[in-house]
Amino acid sequence: MKYALVTGGARGIGRAIAVKLAKDGFFVILNYLSNDLEAEKTLAQIQEEGGQGQLLKFDVSDRHQVDTILGGWIEANKDKTIEVLINNAGIRKDTLMLWMEPKDWDSVLNISLGGFYNVTKQALNPMLVKKFGRIINIVSLSGLKGVPGQTNYSAAKAGVIGATKALAQEVGRRGITVNAVAPGFITTEMTADMNEKEIKALIPVNRFGKPEEVAELVSFLASENSSYITGEVISINGGLYS
Repeated sequence: MKYALVTGGARGIGRAIAVKLAKDGFFVILNYLSNDLEAEKTLAQIQEEGGQGQLLKFDVSDRHQVDTILGGWIEANKDKTIEVLINNAGIRKDTLMLWMEPKDWDSVLNISLGGFYNVTKQALNPMLVKKFGRIINIVSLSGLKGVPGQTNYSAAKAGVIGATKALAQEVGRRGITVNAVAPGFITTEMTADMNEKEIKALIPVNRFGKPEEVAELVSFLASENSSYITGEVISINGGLYS
């Protein structure tokens, strides 16, 4: 059995990725923070479609929790290496920099960028020992071009992009690839407050993307067929920006 960990997997893009990886034959460890109901729904969907998985509740931004809960799982399951890590957890706290509160800066950076460090640090060593791994970081169009009102979110995702490129160079010789996927506007709870009609007029394909489309790309990057792709940021945004 192959094992994959998806952070922020209860809803949206994380849910779609978790379901797809389960279909690909992975046992999916589904991380989430607070929404027990949605996490249970995702796990139920995986199981209904013949897949296997389990829930692992912890805050990716809390290093002690990550070390205790995820580290504890790794220690207790030494025969079960997490081969695929999807760093998907992230939040938006949008406002202009002029009015941005310190807590809105800290929380966004701590979850996306701090979470990348905390979780990857735990998962990396077993991959190095096994000489195989796939680390896929879900970033954003915001991290590539910057979006007004999202200085915190753009900074967090740009930071993960830089970390992706650096880590890829550190671990490539050990059979581990590290890539980032940068979605544009995808129909999820995170984009529910946006004016879709107005925004899609700017997108060449004239629509928002689907979480399942992102999941298909992640599925390929998680496979052995992607072994010569590393350190890349792959956009999936309907031609809006590349």
